[in-house]
Amino acid sequence: MRQRQRTDETDRGILPPDGSTPEPGGTGSEEPDGPGSTKPARRRTRRTRLVLLTALTLLGLGLALVLGSSWWAYEHYTGRVDRIPGAFPTNVPESARPQESAGGQTYLLVGIDRRSDLPTTGADAGGAVQWKPGAQRSDTMMLVHIPQDRDNAYVVSLPRDSWVPVPGHGSAKLNAAFSWGGPPLLIDTVQRLTKVKVDHLAVIDWSGFKKLTDAVGGVDITIPTTTPRRNGGRQWTAGTHHMDGEEALDYVRERHGLPRGDLDRTQRQQEFLKRVLDKTLSSGNLANPLKAKKLLDTVTATVSVDDRLTDSALRDLMWDMRGVRTRHMVFMNAPVAGFDTIDRQSVVVLDRGAMQPLWEAMRNDTMDVYTAKYPVDRLGDTAR
Repeated sequence: MRQRQRTDETDRGILPPDGSTPEPGGTGSEEPDGPGSTKPARRRTRRTRLVLLTALTLLGLGLALVLGSSWWAYEHYTGRVDRIPGAFPTNVPESARPQESAGGQTYLLVGIDRRSDLPTTGADAGGAVQWKPGAQRSDTMMLVHIPQDRDNAYVVSLPRDSWVPVPGHGSAKLNAAFSWGGPPLLIDTVQRLTKVKVDHLAVIDWSGFKKLTDAVGGVDITIPTTTPRRNGGRQWTAGTHHMDGEEALDYVRERHGLPRGDLDRTQRQQEFLKRVLDKTLSSGNLANPLKAKKLLDTVTATVSVDDRLTDSALRDLMWDMRGVRTRHMVFMNAPVAGFDTIDRQSVVVLDRGAMQPLWEAMRNDTMDVYTAKYPVDRLGDTAR
């Protein structure tokens, strides 16, 4: 009878299932909710735990959405970057091949008028892309060295009028190599000149870069001295100018009336590139989803890379260099001995002796040591 009574009390919630006597404040307790009661405190504790658990759950879901969106953006946009087939030279004699770099990677950055100048189809039966002589034009060539730690970058401009040996064509201006044989001949020429291995090729479409400039709201460029404008236009007056894409492109293509001709033009190109990168990487642009999408759409329509640079390698590069800004970069010109006229052409004469330590530092991934030891023609020192 006593056992049945305890069972009835358990079923009604008066006693716990094990039949033990309830603790004060527990199930079945008749403790009032008065001043000495522990019920309100316990209820507040339960509510606090519930709120914290809900907040952590929402935070976790939000983080998952952000990471998922970021990964989708990486996957989506790296996959949209155009690849250039057959960009590297073949059948290069072993004696002319560059040695492997000790660390880091070196990119050859080329600026062209229109990306449509680059063939994406039309390979012959052997798989080689047919580069049509004269179809491609470039007035911008830069070697961009990214150290192994990927904490900064070194940008070295090669003047387009540099008088150099072009394989199979004798000596000519550097930009003639691109015109005659596209990226393969240009890469072969640069590698034989510098003995630096070009790991990857990146091509900038200047017409697309003009759109990118407009997409970031224009750029501020400071002109140290008043200089003429191309095609007989009005002068570029000294001072800071806010330029849209069309004005900036006109500015960087000017070389007549500049004290150092092609050298000053390469520094203008570097300045333009730096300012656009500054605006593109600014938190205001990247933090706004709509602006970021527009910028990324424009960037992927502006830049092409060689087909050896995979999507995963491109994503790794972007991730590793996510904190690098233009203040971490060093911009400079290749050492120049002077100017000359050869075959009735105005040319730039490179300083072969002064170049050797530079290319050696690039091969050995010691550009920081080089820039600390040698005077370099840095961006901003003599730009006009």
